[in-house]
This record gives sequence, C-alpha cells and structure tokens, in this order.
Amino acid sequence: MSIYLDNSATTKPLPEVARLVYETLSGEESYGNPGSLHRLGVLAEKDLDESAAKIARLLSCKKEELYFTSCGSESVNTSIMGYVHQNPRAGKKIISTKTEHKASLESLEKLSKEGYEIVYLSVGSDGRPDLDALTAAIDENTALLTFTHVNNETGSILPLEKIIEIRNKKNRNTKIHLDCVQSLGKLPISLSRMGVDMASFSGHKIHALKGFGLLYIKTGVRVAPLILGGGQQRGMRSGTQSPYLASAFALALEEATKNIDENLVKMTELRDSFSKELADLGATILSPYDALPYVLNVSFPSFQSETMLHCLEEKEIYVSTISACSSKTKKISYVLSEMGVKRELANNAVRFSFSRFNTKEELEQTVTSIKEIYEKYKV
Repeated sequence: MSIYLDNSATTKPLPEVARLVYETLSGEESYGNPGSLHRLGVLAEKDLDESAAKIARLLSCKKEELYFTSCGSESVNTSIMGYVHQNPRAGKKIISTKTEHKASLESLEKLSKEGYEIVYLSVGSDGRPDLDALTAAIDENTALLTFTHVNNETGSILPLEKIIEIRNKKNRNTKIHLDCVQSLGKLPISLSRMGVDMASFSGHKIHALKGFGLLYIKTGVRVAPLILGGGQQRGMRSGTQSPYLASAFALALEEATKNIDENLVKMTELRDSFSKELADLGATILSPYDALPYVLNVSFPSFQSETMLHCLEEKEIYVSTISACSSKTKKISYVLSEMGVKRELANNAVRFSFSRFNTKEELEQTVTSIKEIYEKYKV
C-alpha cells in the first residue's frame, strides 16, 4: 500500500465528496446553469446559495463576502492586484516577504513594473517576517500588506495578531490580505474576528476538488475584478459558477473543521515523533519547532532532494522537494534561502506534508524505508 505524504501539493478527495459529486452530476435536474431563469437554473442557483451559506457559517463571515474562483492563485491575484487597482489613492507601497507563494510574488512583480513600491521584509530562521522592519516600513503611503498564514514549504505560522497590532498603530487604512491556502482546515479560522480584509483559499488542499478556490473580501473593501464577462457574483468574478464544486468544498470544509483541535494535537504528536526519529538518523530538521505540524521540511545528508524523493517513490512513499508550483525549475527552495538555510542543506531538503488521515504506522514505515535506503547506498 502506498503512503502519501505530499498533502501540501494536493489532497485526495474525501469519499463523501466523490459520492456527492457523482450524485450531483448524474442527477436528472442538477446540471442547470445558475444564471438561467428556468427551473433547472433556479435549482442550480439554490445549490450555490446553500453552499455559500454553509461556507460562511464555517468561516464566520457573511456569505455576501465570499466569491467562488477557480483556484487559490486566482484568489491571491484578485486580492493583491484588484485592491490596489481599485484604490489608487490608498498609496503606492505594498509590504510582503520573499517567502510568499509564487501567486503572490508574481503579482507583486507585476505591480512593481507598474510603479508600485514593493517592500520585502526579511524573515528569520523561523520563517517569520521582521516585525521591527514592518513597523518602520508602514506609513501613510502603504496600501496593502500581503502575507501567507502558513508557509507551504516549512509550515511556519505567521504572527498575525502582532502584524495587525502594528498595522493598527501605524496606519489603520492599510489593508491586509492573507493567503490561507495551507492553513484552512488545519488552524481555526474566523474571518469576522481575525482582522484581515481579504483572504484566499483553495479546495484541493482540504480534500475537496481541484478547480475551486474561494476569495473573502470584507464588507466595505473595494476590489477590481480580475475576470470580466457576464457579471456573475455581483460583478466581482464573471464566469459560470459550478454548483457541484461549491458543494464539494462546503462538505470538505465541514469535515475538516469538525475535530480541528483534536487533529492538531494528534498531528503534533506524530510530527514530533517522526522528526525525532529522522534526526536520530542524522537528518537536519529545517522547519521551525513551532511550525504547523502538517508540514515538515528535512535535509538528508549525502542525498540530494530529488534522489531521496525517487528512492522513496520506489517504495511507494510520495513526498516532494519544494513547492509543486516551482518543482520543475531545478532550483533550490527560495523559501529556505530567505530563511538563511545553507545551500548544501537546502539542496538536500525534502518536504513531508501530512493530512489528518496519515497514521503513526505510515510514518514508522517511512522511517524504516529511509533506513533501508541509507543501508542500500552505504551512507
């Protein structure tokens, strides 16, 4: 039986999700366009509205503050570029870090070419931004702060409360966008109380389906749409919506949040035990000690990242090296480089990313397999 430890890249859809989608797509009255005025369209629109209401309840926000997109990247792009384009008087400065997902970094690079000042805060060995530098950087010209809630390569958790406190002291008009793609379903998220203005999410990271993203825009925040067309979703995101993708996401989110605290405790115990055994083998743990336990970045001596990845693959254990969105560039992780990790360690880095369904037995088998790999190659 294979062992899947690449859940930061994508997750296996829940059986309940697969059943729901099959039943929806095979139904006699479930294929209507939600924009159509006839009965099938009205039924489809009703399904969408019910999914939005459930998602809003689970994320503690208004359903009118939620917009369905195609993926996390679209949500991130829309938030960052859409906000500054819609609010030119808010300022020309944006603050972030260079450890963000490429969806954020590429958006910021584009805005830089348009004349915006992009301030990248340095991060420490724990992956967290320099808060003193943030305090110094925010001024009356700062339009936006954009950060990742949980880093997808190391599991580093953003000190969000401190960032909001600094923002409130320096410039309350500065908006905050939070990339929650990796934190959703793993950390409690209450949008009405978190203090952020925009947030981005993805379906396939919580055992829903690829092709679905979610964008939160707080009431009163104006954002220019990225996609134009038929004016769906109150003109914010044109394009025909998918009731079955939305309902799949709502179901997966409901399941992910049922026992979120218990799962966090369980995964912390599994991660701690696994990392200790790997360290005993001579591996270097690169993730911060207080990282989200669903992500563990490890450097193996004498094995380059891809070598270890393929050795484990031969044993039907699936891991990754760097972010799946950057894995074909043949470069070392820019996230680890920004954290000050030495090149020889970063060159050998492997990311293990877990879901709540991974077991102690699976991780024990992974450790055994790594021991066998070391023995085979006499390392």
